[in-house]
Amino acid sequence: MSLREDADKIIAHAIHQVLPDQAVKQALEEKEFTSGNIYVVATGKAAWQMAKAAQELLGSQIKSGVVVTKYAHVKGEIPRITCYEAGHPVPDKNSFLGTQAALELVSDLKAEDTVLFLLSGGGSALFEKPLIPEEELADITRQLLASGADIVEMNTIRKRLSGVKGGKFARLCEPAQVYSIVLSDILGDPLDMIASGPAYPDSSTCEAAAAIAEKYQLRLSSQAAACLKEETPKTLHNVETRITGSVRNLCQAAAQQCEALGYETVLLTDQLSCEAREAGSFLAAIAKSHAGCQKRMAFLAGGETVVHLTGHGMGGRNQELALAAAPGIAGLTGTAVFSVGSDGTDGPTDAAGGYCDDKTQAVLQAKNIDIYEVLKENDAYHALQQCGGLIMTGATGTNVNDVAVLLLQGSC
Repeated sequence: MSLREDADKIIAHAIHQVLPDQAVKQALEEKEFTSGNIYVVATGKAAWQMAKAAQELLGSQIKSGVVVTKYAHVKGEIPRITCYEAGHPVPDKNSFLGTQAALELVSDLKAEDTVLFLLSGGGSALFEKPLIPEEELADITRQLLASGADIVEMNTIRKRLSGVKGGKFARLCEPAQVYSIVLSDILGDPLDMIASGPAYPDSSTCEAAAAIAEKYQLRLSSQAAACLKEETPKTLHNVETRITGSVRNLCQAAAQQCEALGYETVLLTDQLSCEAREAGSFLAAIAKSHAGCQKRMAFLAGGETVVHLTGHGMGGRNQELALAAAPGIAGLTGTAVFSVGSDGTDGPTDAAGGYCDDKTQAVLQAKNIDIYEVLKENDAYHALQQCGGLIMTGATGTNVNDVAVLLLQGSC
């Protein structure tokens, strides 16, 4: 079996094991609802999948609901639930329309009612009621993305520019109770940061927001600057929260399949947080250290890297990570590096990630493609397309960060 076939098996198994269906059902089976109505609000890249699982278990107990998810992520109708597809990573008019529908759904509820809030990564863009003009919100989001700000920094800013983030949505649901089921896409599972914490007390501060704005020299209107000085809710009394999945589960599932394929497996970290190119170079360095090893070995790193935009190409952090490893593993027979986003979409592309092996650099050189120039232009997508290195899964229905894997075939 080839390294690419092994990679495809590892990816398929890992993603299947972190799909939210069973986790959502388990969280609901452990919950006793009152005699009031149940209203579903689901947002994020896994929102449709989570809402579908809830509907299959609760059925007619659900009075009505709203799903707000990414374009092409709705897989069909769900009884009594209206689905919206919207922009990600930058919110658009459909983000605002879907959010408004959710706010109308939870307005004027009774104390015995329950809002079943199903939250997954991507909700920061998808679930939004801006407190500043839409155009400026989109511009600030793009500034943060281009600067390489990490997800915690981005969400610290976005909470203060929003009418639903940072615990504000839970306040709008009062006096109804909120039962929040969360699929984590942030390292360490900080509940106030996942999708910017619409139903969780906010631990970030105005001082932190001001420091981030200064760090990245954000261009802000006076209205936006004033919003950064408005504090968010620090206590909520109507919310119960359950976490159903995280990158640790993704790494465990990937390791399980590696071992099933005969690889001795090492989990390097499930807290990876650095430049995508640095992570790729690091995995290549590990490959060099073990060059000539007779054993089949796999090294795993889960988390979420960042990309600083220096060009105008097309790609995502997982594609950059894999391509950045290619020069370092060139000529190391039986070596491959791949990285994949569990949601099936890497950056603004239709690829889930990228795959490179010991032959990738030579293949690209034969096509007069210089990897270093490609990385400067942030154009990993088109380079990987030229060498069969794109990983395509389609939307998966889950979102628990990324996993990168170094495979060493060994000489056994």
